[in-house]
Amino acid sequence: MTTEDDRALWSQAAGGSAQAFGVLFDRHARAVYNHCFRLTASWAEAEDQLQATFLLAWRKRGDVRLERESALPWLLTVATNVVRNEQRSLARRLKNLKRVDDEQTVPDHADLVAERLDDQRHMRDLLQAVRKLPRNEREALALCVWSEVSYADAAAVLGITEGSVRARVSKAKSKLQQHHEVLVSAREDR
Repeated sequence: MTTEDDRALWSQAAGGSAQAFGVLFDRHARAVYNHCFRLTASWAEAEDQLQATFLLAWRKRGDVRLERESALPWLLTVATNVVRNEQRSLARRLKNLKRVDDEQTVPDHADLVAERLDDQRHMRDLLQAVRKLPRNEREALALCVWSEVSYADAAAVLGITEGSVRARVSKAKSKLQQHHEVLVSAREDR
């Protein structure tokens, strides 16, 4: 099956077909997982957010009608919202912990591969720079550059023109390049 079949698969899934939904999961899980990692800078969190995204998609399958041929832009938007909600929830929990002066750090006992640690550190640095971008530029960058959604699909999801998406991506790339050059210069000065 090709990407053009996503609407048909979604329709079948809306009718209760777990198999059709499974095909959609197999087709788009990796892209959603990578998108979540890019938003969280954590492989473990990305895995949790991937599961939450597809659970929400399953629950809403009867209410959503795909506008485009691919379900991926919609899934990435859901993933972005899932991550954002989890980050807000985490911020509230941390605030409550501080309020009762019972702040405890929960150690992560997962056996992480050294490569993953480096990925997370680099992604954290990049994410810190990305967070300084205006929200509209962050969203366009995440969809078009990180998740390789076409400009046309991103425009449809964001409700703006394709030219506006291109402009936002270009501005975001330029700002991130400047940030990278500053980091490299600072490291060389040490």
